[in-house]
Amino acid sequence: MLLLSFKDHYLNLTTFMKRRIFLFFFFFPVVLFVKAQDQKTKPNITVAQKLYEQAQQEFALFEKQHGGFVKTNNVNMHYLSWGNPAGIPLIWSHGSLTNGYELLKVADDLVKAGYYLIAIDYYGHGQTAIPEHQVSLYHVADDIKQLMDQLKIEKAVIAGWSRGAGVSTAFYDAYPERVLGLILEDGGSVAQNTYYHKMEASRLEETIKNITDHAVRDTVYASAFDAYYDIYDAEEGGTQFSALAWIVKTKAGWEICPGVMELFQMSNARQWSDLILRPTKVSLFGASMSMLSPEVIYRNLKVPMLILDPVMENDFMPFEKENAALQEQHQKFITHRVYENTGHNIHYEQPKQFVQDLSDFLKRVKASR
Repeated sequence: MLLLSFKDHYLNLTTFMKRRIFLFFFFFPVVLFVKAQDQKTKPNITVAQKLYEQAQQEFALFEKQHGGFVKTNNVNMHYLSWGNPAGIPLIWSHGSLTNGYELLKVADDLVKAGYYLIAIDYYGHGQTAIPEHQVSLYHVADDIKQLMDQLKIEKAVIAGWSRGAGVSTAFYDAYPERVLGLILEDGGSVAQNTYYHKMEASRLEETIKNITDHAVRDTVYASAFDAYYDIYDAEEGGTQFSALAWIVKTKAGWEICPGVMELFQMSNARQWSDLILRPTKVSLFGASMSMLSPEVIYRNLKVPMLILDPVMENDFMPFEKENAALQEQHQKFITHRVYENTGHNIHYEQPKQFVQDLSDFLKRVKASR
């Protein structure tokens, strides 16, 4: 393994995500492409082409039923929605290198619980492009605010996972009057560089070197089908239509999340070092993550908050103490849920408990209105 302290976990939201391992440094993932172990079980090209054609049809139909775009000051932002607009709006921001489809397998259950679910794609993910001008987490917050305005949503539960939880914290900082409640899944509640700033300089340098030495660079495919076939998971089977949300046409060919690592300022060792130690030197997006200060932002918290906190044996970043301390400061508003023996991706690893906790939280939100 890369480093013994890394949190290895699988994102099985789509077949593409199941074939990647995210090594999680709080909000910083390094992505490794993992080829299928048993190529014999993979469908042959003829069968795969038929699956791909069907996946295209299913994807188009799903987008027709659930997809939409909103033109903001920054970008033409794609989003998915499920449920009745009369429900309590829940606006979800995804984690790094994924998109709004990450909640696909729990979306219907959240609708049954009473939510009107909206899942955005922010810059460089899914069907939302990276703007030509400098952007930050706060620009994503502005996009969400404009989405709410156009959909005539006065207030919403603002939620997200990992980097998306950072977006949610930025949104509360910018637009607290538009927030009914906050759901932060393993992110957004602790200052981002806490772990790294505890390291000695030599250890930090070694850690950054290991990260960048083992990172596999982006793959360019000759066709969308080639990308689909490469990331197809034989174990899961079916058409795996949501995998198409990751495949993007570029000048070079077909890629997955092109340009995102540069946006994050995580393309090389120098960017990583600056991101951790000299955040004012990096891009606006990278700086906005590194310099986010949840303890300051939530000093005057006035809405219910749910912190979902996974804990594993030999967890190299046990932030449950920091989260418990934040909860202690705001006992009236914060619920802190600890998920034992669970990796970073709670909503995949513990979907039933995830839905139950969000359902219970909805009762608190309604009671506080």
